Amino acid sequence: MCTLEKRGQLFLLKLTGDGEHRLNPTLLDSITSAITQIRSDPSSSQSVLITTSDGKFFSNGYDLALAESNPSLRPVMDSKLRSLVADLISLPMPTIAAVTGHASAAGFVLAMSHDYVLMRGDRGFLYMSELDIELVIPPWFAAMIRMKIGSPAARRDVMLTAEKVTAERGLEIGIVDFSCGSAAETVEGAVKLGEELVRRGVDGHVYGGMREALLKQVLHTIGSNESVSSRMRNSGSKLCQCWSGWLTILHRGFGGIGGILRYQLDMNAFDEDLDVYDDECD
Repeated sequence: MCTLEKRGQLFLLKLTGDGEHRLNPTLLDSITSAITQIRSDPSSSQSVLITTSDGKFFSNGYDLALAESNPSLRPVMDSKLRSLVADLISLPMPTIAAVTGHASAAGFVLAMSHDYVLMRGDRGFLYMSELDIELVIPPWFAAMIRMKIGSPAARRDVMLTAEKVTAERGLEIGIVDFSCGSAAETVEGAVKLGEELVRRGVDGHVYGGMREALLKQVLHTIGSNESVSSRMRNSGSKLCQCWSGWLTILHRGFGGIGGILRYQLDMNAFDEDLDVYDDECD
């Protein structure tokens, strides 16, 4: 589960407990509910989101054990994470991931869905584990990696060698903005950065709109993912076909673009038997 705390103009979303924070439907719903609460706050467009976690893990990816016990939950997890990432992209405020532990596979993508990444330097790594567990990553994971990692050589190392990226290495390849000494210092650094961003006084709706434009290809791939059911592919995603038209309604009634995607994707979630991406971190 997660908790949400408001400190002035900062929203602190924390994945709680000492477990691996596997992205199962319950946790994904909890995070999405917190994002919806943040979006509905009257001060949201003048605020900053910080996402962090307790324990050894930021997130160790999808909950494979649960999916193996109930295969019908595999597409549900994929659908819910895509909607959550779209929610983060459309959120009308800057977002910061304070990565205080391992972030693997889907957990890596969740961290990369934030505008800024701070990472503890004394332990932990970012890790796309799919090569090691012999699974091909979904197209929308690849779209996020292409957007967030500028160097082709760095993308190769992350995706095609399953490099375990430390904070120092993350700084080198441009996916980590600040390396901090410990978990507590990482959160403190995120709070300091958040306060600096609040002082800039930018309009969150303008900021969010610019982020959506910057990550348009990621949103397009989320909406037209190959893992979406054939019925959705045949009918066509209105998000992808009529992007400019949807921009006028993203913040009306649906709770942002993630709300639109939940409407489109959840209706088809049980039509598929998707692979779920797991990882094991030491």
